[in-house]
This record gives sequence, C-alpha cells and structure tokens, in this order.
Amino acid sequence: MKKQLYEAIRYPDEAFPYIMYTHTNHGSIPEGRGVNDLHWHEELQMTLVTKGKLTIQINGINYDLDTGQAIFINKSVLHVVTYLSHDGEYVSFNFPEKLLAFYSDSAMEKNYVLPYTNSFLLSLEIKGDVEWQNQVLQLLWDMKKEFEKKKTWGWQYEVSIKTVRLWLILISNISLSSEESSKHNRREQERLQLMLSFIHQNYTNHITLKEIAAIAHLSVSECTRSFKKSIHMTPYNYLIKYRIKRSCELLESNKYTITEIAGRVGFNHVNHFIQSFKKHHGITPKEFRKITY
Repeated sequence: MKKQLYEAIRYPDEAFPYIMYTHTNHGSIPEGRGVNDLHWHEELQMTLVTKGKLTIQINGINYDLDTGQAIFINKSVLHVVTYLSHDGEYVSFNFPEKLLAFYSDSAMEKNYVLPYTNSFLLSLEIKGDVEWQNQVLQLLWDMKKEFEKKKTWGWQYEVSIKTVRLWLILISNISLSSEESSKHNRREQERLQLMLSFIHQNYTNHITLKEIAAIAHLSVSECTRSFKKSIHMTPYNYLIKYRIKRSCELLESNKYTITEIAGRVGFNHVNHFIQSFKKHHGITPKEFRKITY
C-alpha cells in the first residue's frame, strides 16, 4: 500500500476528535506516523519530548529538543522527526482547530483561532526559557496523564479545558508577522508538498526533474533549490531514497524476486537498484532480505 504524505488521522472516538500518540524508535501507539516518516495533516499538533532527545525538521529547519521540551506545529505543515535518541520517547497531541473555536463562526474562532492557524506561522519551539513556556509544558504533562489514566466521567472536558488554556497562553505570546519572508515560507512549503506528493504517487514510473518542477510551476533550478533548502537533498536523490524505502517493504516478503522489485519501485536496471540500495543501507537487497525475512 502506498503511504502518502498526507495523514488522515483516525481518532479512537469520532465524537471526540483528539488523539495522543506515543512514539519511540520501535513504533507508535496507537499506530501512526513516527520517526523518519515525512507527513502532514489538517490537525494542529503539540509534540512533547518525554525521554531522551529528538530532532524534528519543519520546512527545512532542524529543531533540537531535549526531555521536557516541546514544539507546536501548525496545520498542513510538512514535518518529520529525523532523529530520536536510542531510548527516546515523545508524545504528540493532535486535534482539529474547531476544538478551540467551540462552535462555527464564534468570536473565539474569528479572533483567537483562525488568525493564527491561517497565518504564515509554521511552528513554535517551547523550551521552558520563560514562565509562559513553563506553563505550557506543565499543561502538556498534565494532558499526557489524562490520556494515560483510566478514562473517568468528564475526562474529555478536562483535556479540552487544558488544551484551550494552553492555546490562550500560546497566542498571548505570539506576535503574528505579516512579513513577506513568512508568506514566502508558507508558499515554499505548499510547493514542496505538491512536488513530494507527485514523487510519492509516481515513483514507480520514469519521472523527470522537469515533470517534478512543472507540478509546482517552477523552473528546474528553482525546484532543485527548494529541495536542497527544505530537505537537504536534490529531487533525484529524494526520488532514489523513496524508491529504496518502498523496496524495503517488498523485500520483507518472498513474494517478488530482486529483479521484479527493482522494476516495481521504478528502477530500469536491477544493477542500478542493487548499487543504490547498497549505498543507502550498506548491504545488498539480498542480504537485507535474509536479515528481515
């Protein structure tokens, strides 16, 4: 199954669209998009490092967080945790902006939600350097406890109240910038999402740099610059890396031969596939299969 950049979050209770993921290097509970999994979603996200250290990349900028530090990620923003220490753990709270609005067209929505969620703000680090950040971090730890303890009557209200309080503290300390640079960042983010989505949907075919650039109405040189700035590699290198990633899933079973897998993930020649795979993983596809199967 193809994994898209877009994540459609499945809530445990659709009547309360709120979820807390616990992520480690071994996976996510409940199942979700964890370490080294580039994605975006329509929900707002608060991520708290509960153990160890992590690096999260947002619009090409790396943020290093230690235990007890957090980051806010706005809706529809591409992000990926690129590093989590060996015994590390982090939790992510995901919820729609409507939870903060109380009801549609409310004063809260018009004055305190949409001006921020529809702004050019992509993310905000919360490291505990000032008092308001410590208040936010404490609320995140409290919310974590709410999700982990036995769900008693009224727990949804407890989580919602804490989230709204957290949001009010957050926006009280954000100065919305209308600078061109902020607008440019958001526009670059949207173009990159278009190009990455195109690669994810067409990686099995022969695709050219010109086709990738055309999806975002960019020149080839602008396309390359955007990739290098945001994900620190060329479009071609990203395409190869993505093909290798998809090949690993097929190698974990004995359903297809190495040659068939090479063709299925977009390599014209099996030798190119083997060389590229070894360059990325240090072992051949055949050796990888022996280890994982």
